[in-house]
Amino acid sequence: MHQPLGYRDRNHPDYVCLLRKSLYGLKQAPRAWYKRFADYVFSIGFVNSICDTSLFIFHKGSAVAYILLYVDDIILTASSDALRCSIMDLLSSEFAMKDLGPLNYFLGITVTRNKSGMFLSQHQYAKEIISRAGMTSCKPSKTPVDTKSKVSATSGSPFDDPTLYRSLAGALQYLTFTRPDISYAVQQVCLHMHDPRIDHMSALKRIIRYVQGTLDYGLHLYSSPTSTLVSYTDADWGGCPDTRRSTSGYCVFLGDNLISWSSKRQPTLSRSSAEAEYRGVANVVSESCWIRNLLLELQCPLHKATLVYCDNVSAIYLSRNPVQHQRTKHVEMDIHFVREKVARGQVRVLHVPSRYQIADIFTKGLPLILFEDFRDSLSVQKPPASTVGVC
Repeated sequence: MHQPLGYRDRNHPDYVCLLRKSLYGLKQAPRAWYKRFADYVFSIGFVNSICDTSLFIFHKGSAVAYILLYVDDIILTASSDALRCSIMDLLSSEFAMKDLGPLNYFLGITVTRNKSGMFLSQHQYAKEIISRAGMTSCKPSKTPVDTKSKVSATSGSPFDDPTLYRSLAGALQYLTFTRPDISYAVQQVCLHMHDPRIDHMSALKRIIRYVQGTLDYGLHLYSSPTSTLVSYTDADWGGCPDTRRSTSGYCVFLGDNLISWSSKRQPTLSRSSAEAEYRGVANVVSESCWIRNLLLELQCPLHKATLVYCDNVSAIYLSRNPVQHQRTKHVEMDIHFVREKVARGQVRVLHVPSRYQIADIFTKGLPLILFEDFRDSLSVQKPPASTVGVC
C-alpha cells in the first residue's frame, strides 16, 4: 500500500492511512454496513431472524413489524400505520433514507396490487434478456423445453461464444424468481455452463422464445389462510445421460400460494426409482421444516402437519417404515430424518396419481396440454384484468 497523491507525509513516507470508516466498493463494506444497520435496529426493539439473517422482526404485544434488508434496499411492513410511521421516523433519524411509498418495485420485480392479492412480474427484465440475446423478433415457443431425452454434455460442437451463453443462463436463473415454469429448463442449460455446445445454446434459445411468448406472465399471490403447508415432490430417475443421476423437483404451497420451488440434479447416484423419489421427499421435507420455523418466528405458527405428495408408493413406505432393509442400507442416514418427522406427526407423506403430480414440471419436459395445466396450478398466469380508475 502507498500513500495517496496529495496526502503524502514527507517525514513518514512509509506510513499508510488507517481506515476508520468503510468505503463503498470495498469487500468489507457490505458486512460493515449490515452490522451498522443491525446494531441500530436491535436498539429499537428488533431481533434478527434465525432462519434468514436479512430479516428483522419486531414483536411487542399485538404490534408486529418486519424489516427485510438487501444491501441498501429495505422493505418494511407493520401491523398498523402508526407503528410503521414510528419505525420509519426512527430509521430516518439515523440513516439518510427515502420513503418510496407502498411496495411496487424491488430488485427488478414489479409488484402489482389487486382485489384478490398481488401479482409479481419481471416483464422489463425479461425484455432485457431477449434484447441481449438479439431475439426481439423471434418466433414464440409454446413450451420452454421439448419432451425428448435430456441433452448430453458432449453432444454437438462447442459454441463459439461461451461468455454469452453463461451470461444468458445466469440472467434466466434470476428470472425463475417469478417464473417457476421455466425452472427445469433453466436448470438443464445451467448444467453445461462450463463447456457450452451448440445444442445447449439451441435449448437456451428455446427458453427465450418461450419467454417471448409469455412476457406478461407472472406469479399470483392470493389472500388466503396460512393454516396448511402442502408440497409436491417428484424425481426423474437416472435421467442424466452422462452421470445417470436423477433430477428431483418440488413445490411448496402455503395456503393457495406457491412460496418455494426447486429443480436440481441429485448429488449422488440412486440405485432405484424408489431411492431417487425418497431423496426428493427428504429435500422437500427439509425445505418445509425451514418454512415452518420461519413462520414460527413471524408469529404465524402452523399447527397442522405438512402434507407431502409423492407418486411413488415405495418411497411412501420407506418414509413410514422404520425397519432397515437390505436394499436401503446404503442410503445415507441423514436422509432418514423423514421417518422421524413422520413418526412425530409433523409430516404426512401421501400418494398422488402421476396425472396430478404438479412437481413433474420441475423434472422433465411435458406435453403442451399437461404443461399448461401444471403452469396454471403454480399460479403462473397473465396479469389480472384492470379497469381504468379502479385499483
